[in-house]
Amino acid sequence: MSELTESKTFNLEHFFELTEDLFCIAGFDGYFKRVNPAVSKLLGYSNEELFSRPINEFVFADDQEITAQNRRSLTQDVPLLNFENRYVTKSGEIVWLAWTSMPVESLQLVYAIAKNITHKKKVEEDRNLLIAKLTGSNQDLKQLTYTASHDLRTPVGNLLSVFSLLDVSKIQDTETLEFIDILKAATQNLQSTLNSYVDSLIERENLQLQLEDINLKEAFNSVLLSLGSLIKNSKASISIDFSRVKTVNFNRGYLESVFLNLVTNSIKYKKPGANPDITVISRRVNGVNQLVFADKGLGFDMEKVKDKLFGFHQKFHDHADSKGLGLYLVHSHITSLGGRISIKSKIGEGSEFVISFKD
Repeated sequence: MSELTESKTFNLEHFFELTEDLFCIAGFDGYFKRVNPAVSKLLGYSNEELFSRPINEFVFADDQEITAQNRRSLTQDVPLLNFENRYVTKSGEIVWLAWTSMPVESLQLVYAIAKNITHKKKVEEDRNLLIAKLTGSNQDLKQLTYTASHDLRTPVGNLLSVFSLLDVSKIQDTETLEFIDILKAATQNLQSTLNSYVDSLIERENLQLQLEDINLKEAFNSVLLSLGSLIKNSKASISIDFSRVKTVNFNRGYLESVFLNLVTNSIKYKKPGANPDITVISRRVNGVNQLVFADKGLGFDMEKVKDKLFGFHQKFHDHADSKGLGLYLVHSHITSLGGRISIKSKIGEGSEFVISFKD
């Protein structure tokens, strides 16, 4: 053998011995003929043990039949690519391997390379468990929302029936009549909103969430009407300008929920001693319709809240009525229909939300 041939043989042997992948040569008879050290290291068997038993005996019981079927294909000169199965180590641990095997019929041998993908499979399993858990939680939350929206309609309907029985002709006080009108209008709006939520939940379940061209001013005024008492008592100043973009294609119930939560949050988290100051405008930037909702309230420390801001049950200010759901719902409504929402905020200077609608 020449020096060059010896050098090439040594390099190939070096490669075979040092690689972390599993290199195997197996016979058509189903036995290992040669393995590299990575095989013994992973499975925990000596070479003598590996060579003395049929390969299928090292395979996890549930995978033995499919492995045998693929091995028969190899003996018919059909290569095996990206085949995954489980082996059992000497200590009883189960490991996942991904095989590429090439048969050489003239030699009655199979040359195979395997990669240890146990970690990858564990990550996939954990991910699937998490998805299943989140799916279950989502179903529970959906059912809770549906039940709450549905069940609240009954007392709201009863309250409206009280208004129909009330003889306002006997009431002479103008201020009292005004409050009754406000309360009746707010209750009617609540009934409409609850009906809309129930309908939206049903439609979304069927993947048919209704979209329509919505007049921004009309939708916003509808929300202001339902919040009439809150706005009046808080002495909130609300400025709107929807002249640049008058309509957006969206779900009406979702849009009114977005307005409702942003307005109530701005009032709820106003600066002490100051009246709420809210500005809402529409605009079109780079072909995208946007809403900009700004207030001069308490604001957020963006370094601390970061990605938590729109999280479920996340609360950042002390307030007896805070549930940590408002911004979560706003984000969910916007993003579920392909939109985006961002925020700029500083403590004591207020917040600015920019909502970009899907074009």
